[in-house]
Amino acid sequence: MSQREEYTIEGIDLSDDRYTVVQSLVRNKYRAEDARGNVVLRGKQKLLKMKEEFPFVDGDGNAVFTVKAGSIIDVAGDYILTDAQTGEDIVILDNDYSILQDTWRIRDARDERKLAEINSRGAAVTLARNIVPFGGWIPHKYEITDVDGNHVGNISGQFSLKDTYDITIDDASDVPREPIIAAAMVIDAIQGN
Repeated sequence: MSQREEYTIEGIDLSDDRYTVVQSLVRNKYRAEDARGNVVLRGKQKLLKMKEEFPFVDGDGNAVFTVKAGSIIDVAGDYILTDAQTGEDIVILDNDYSILQDTWRIRDARDERKLAEINSRGAAVTLARNIVPFGGWIPHKYEITDVDGNHVGNISGQFSLKDTYDITIDDASDVPREPIIAAAMVIDAIQGN
């Protein structure tokens, strides 16, 4: 089985190189559009849950995956991305929280080996986003790298009333594309930015 087949999320095609993600003004509710402007993914945080949970559906409203916290209080912890069609855990999003650097490791759900990493830009910007009043208005920017630290892509925030950001994949030849893009889409919701 190829790496691409091994990490396929049933019911969704995330093979484009560019996506735009927009958050609703009211709550942690998201839509992701491909480069042609088609909605390919929608998700929202379930309210009144002991563990954070984010179900995602395709553009037609069909369940595709869920991201769920590993424990009740999970500021820096594990979130499991589970395929809604097969019930199989695909990847673990491992948050290594720091006020100076946001680091997310994407690991295989079976053997926990690292597949990729998503890191925030410089310490000064991350610190300002975390402690300065209205710091959440500073657009976020992350770099996606493979296991060897080689550049794969970027997540770039735009200055706007709603969290809006672009995900660009420059070279995903050594990483499984779908779970990496899905992980990039849910980081904003998990961090509550």
